[in-house]
Amino acid sequence: MPSPMHRISDILTDQDDFLVAAHYSPDGDAIGSICAMGHILARLGKRYTLYSPSGLPASYDFLTTPAPIRTTLPQTLPQWTIVLDCGAAERMGADLLNRTGETTVVNIDHHLGNGDFGTENWVAVDQPAVGAMVTLLAKHLDIPLTGPLAECLYLAIATDTGYFTYGSTTPESLELTAEMLRGGLDIARMNMLISKQWTEQRLRLWAEVMNGVTLFANKQVAVGIITRELFQRTGTDSQDAENLINTIRRLKSVRVAAILREEDIDTYKFSLRSYGDDNVQAIASRFGGGGHKNASGGTITSSLAEAIENLVQTITSSLELA
Repeated sequence: MPSPMHRISDILTDQDDFLVAAHYSPDGDAIGSICAMGHILARLGKRYTLYSPSGLPASYDFLTTPAPIRTTLPQTLPQWTIVLDCGAAERMGADLLNRTGETTVVNIDHHLGNGDFGTENWVAVDQPAVGAMVTLLAKHLDIPLTGPLAECLYLAIATDTGYFTYGSTTPESLELTAEMLRGGLDIARMNMLISKQWTEQRLRLWAEVMNGVTLFANKQVAVGIITRELFQRTGTDSQDAENLINTIRRLKSVRVAAILREEDIDTYKFSLRSYGDDNVQAIASRFGGGGHKNASGGTITSSLAEAIENLVQTITSSLELA
């Protein structure tokens, strides 16, 4: 029986007219994978539409996209919809989720607990980024890893591996990146474009959150809080908070870093980061969330004080922190 990658490769080759989507509030892996898939379909001469309800984040507007990224769905959906980097169907957003019956979903993901919500599913939890999976598709289709395609793929892989510092980094992902370098990828320029995106407003946001970090469990758990009032006062949004948690995780004593971000009254999105064997995906799943072993999240509906208490208690009991 053909592997999921081979089946999806055949779909891309034999079919036409695709919608390409990823999770809302896309990170580097999601947006890089959307754009890379668009470049692949363009090179195959296919019709396609790129879609994200959040649009192209300003921090990634340096990408050469193969087509505009729509923030609204077409009136008539294409026959095929490729959903990238969605750990659960709900992550694609309500608009698309409510219309999946009008299309055939191809689910390409690397999150634990994905649930195989597509008609065709390629879920590879051993892959460090969906961008790495899209890279394998491009290679299988004999599409060179060069130009704007390589830039999109590099964005996806580099950001989801912490620039190849996370334990999820594989020899294969390094080899694929080396192939892009041999094909002319300017890695210094890309790293500059990816990282040099800060505004003064983001600096103020990070300073306030870092200053308010609270330590629990003998300084093994660090919790930062982002309220809607803080976003408003600093002129920032959730995109400006991306990667803040990884800086908190650098505290020498910390095993688990957490950020609680206010979404609505008594509703908080939480993110968790850890190292090594400390499995925060299992912790997130207690609250109906998910993700990766060392990077997960979810939502808690309660007051802020209760959310902090419940999250910290679950972390400390799950990991048996003294």
